[in-house]
Amino acid sequence: MIEQPEIKIKQIRELKNFTQEYVAQKLGLSTRAYSKIETGETQLTINRLNEISKVLEIEPMQLLGFDDKKIFNINNSTGNNGYNNIYFPEKLIQQYEETIQSLKEQIQLLKLLQDK
Repeated sequence: MIEQPEIKIKQIRELKNFTQEYVAQKLGLSTRAYSKIETGETQLTINRLNEISKVLEIEPMQLLGFDDKKIFNINNSTGNNGYNNIYFPEKLIQQYEETIQSLKEQIQLLKLLQDK
């Protein structure tokens, strides 16, 4: 059994800086109806989980397996300044890599223009 999926949903929503209003609008719900999902007042269905996962841009199984302790572990006994590795979705990594490549190309072009 997955423990407290509503809390995991809220944590991921907050990490992405999405408001309840934004997610509710994307789901076609009132803010109050969505709030009830995050507080556990409304039972989460598989279909609703899939819809929420899509809005939060995360796979449903990743959402259900989300562990905030892996993100915000500040235990100094780990030997790495107290922080564990942070998981980034593949899509986000790809976007960063594409941005970096684009910036490298722009720098190269500017250097060529500067030389002329």
